[in-house]
Amino acid sequence: MSGVDKRIFRFGVFEADANTGELRKAGMRLRVQEKPFQVLMLLLERPGEVVTREELRQKLWPSDTFVDFDHSLNTNVNKIREALDDSAANPRFIETLAKRGYRFLVPVEYTSHRSDHTVEQLVVTATPRETPWRSTFHLTDLAELPVASHRYVRALFLLIQIMYLSFYVAALGRLPAVEDLLDRMFGHPWATIVLILSAGVGIPVRLYLLSAVSFDIRDLSLKFLRIFPAILVLDEVWALSPFLLAPQIGVGLALGITAALIYVPFGQRTLVLMRERTGDALKAEK
Repeated sequence: MSGVDKRIFRFGVFEADANTGELRKAGMRLRVQEKPFQVLMLLLERPGEVVTREELRQKLWPSDTFVDFDHSLNTNVNKIREALDDSAANPRFIETLAKRGYRFLVPVEYTSHRSDHTVEQLVVTATPRETPWRSTFHLTDLAELPVASHRYVRALFLLIQIMYLSFYVAALGRLPAVEDLLDRMFGHPWATIVLILSAGVGIPVRLYLLSAVSFDIRDLSLKFLRIFPAILVLDEVWALSPFLLAPQIGVGLALGITAALIYVPFGQRTLVLMRERTGDALKAEK
């Protein structure tokens, strides 16, 4: 007799346990009723594929069940979207294909464990339309972070963006002097070109992040983690900027400030995740 197949599906910060019927976000349990959870499980089993309405009806609403199927299915899908903080108009997880069915958009990892073999297997299924939103530079998990004041987290993140904007504006505002210093240091105009290009890219990026945090746009953590590798490269380049002041402040102090600036992009990532963690905690309390 074969054992029971126990599966845990993971996507983004969410985890769905087929054995217990529980959905968690960053370790916190979400309230999801049985039927919406069953619909979710069918979608998780086939990420990137269209699960038709007829398939869902046959598996979850037997022919001898008297129910308004269309209304019931729509209601259950909406409950899943509410739990995932998703929307039909701008889907991140569940896409609706009119009159056909639904498709789960993001990659899904699942662990399958059979009690008779006591063997655990990890399978990663990635959709062709989407890449994993998790950052490659995976230093801190959302569940590991404390719940902090939303106001303080936002203030720190805004101050970091203002700091970088100040760097860019100050360097461009004194470009002739900076260019002369770079020429003496490197003897080649490439350093000035890198400075101008990186500042030209950095200014709109910082303005976007300032407005995104100020107005609390939705899914900021997802958007930030997608562009984090580019931000990391940009910030590490500008981490060297204190050496432009080495004649005035000394090489030792310039080195110390540079070491601190090297960490700042990772600090930004942590603050963005703390912002989401705090938001989840506030929703759980309501």
